[in-house]
Amino acid sequence: MKTVLITGANRGLGLEFCRQYANFGWRVLACCRNVNQADELKQLATDFQSVYMHQLDVLNRKEIDSLAEEISGTSIDVLICNAGIYGDKRGEGFGNLDYEKWLKSMETNVLGVVKVAEAFFQNLKSSQHSIIAVLSSQMGSISDNGSGGSLLYRSSKAALNATMKSLAIDLQNDDIGVMTFHPGWVKTDMGGPNALINVETSVTGMIEQINKFQISQTGHFLKYDGKKIPW
Repeated sequence: MKTVLITGANRGLGLEFCRQYANFGWRVLACCRNVNQADELKQLATDFQSVYMHQLDVLNRKEIDSLAEEISGTSIDVLICNAGIYGDKRGEGFGNLDYEKWLKSMETNVLGVVKVAEAFFQNLKSSQHSIIAVLSSQMGSISDNGSGGSLLYRSSKAALNATMKSLAIDLQNDDIGVMTFHPGWVKTDMGGPNALINVETSVTGMIEQINKFQISQTGHFLKYDGKKIPW
């Protein structure tokens, strides 16, 4: 049985990843900040014996290390780093920036992702042809930025993109691939009700790209439907 570990698994894209992989018959290690409040995820774990819930806050490095120790010896075929935040708020742009929020955005969207990848490196290495799939955003593309604004979110996703590009090179000899995704503008709590696509469409597309992945494609920045996005 193949295994996927998913962060931010209690809602939105993370929950849909859990649902689809469970339906595929995978072992799903579903991680979220508060398992007691994750009612939909609890129901999924009730419906599928292959879904295991784990407490994991990507800002809590000791918690990450503790889970890595708990599941040591378990191979991870796909690691999906989905947990992230949008820290920008109307009225808090340039001239009125909240630097504590900016730091939290960087810690969550960049350091948290890299810490998770680092902590579960041995689990990934013990699997053949494993993949780290990271949910970034087209808003992290410097070439594509024609509207400005959203300094916190854009800078954190641009930093994430640069980091994952380097990791793709560093981990290639270990046969660990790195995929950086723009999931699209999705109808989630973050994306809002006016977004263009639903979670099913986005996640189905990303899983299709994961399934087709070849190590020669490591380090690419892709839209959920496989189209390349400029850095």
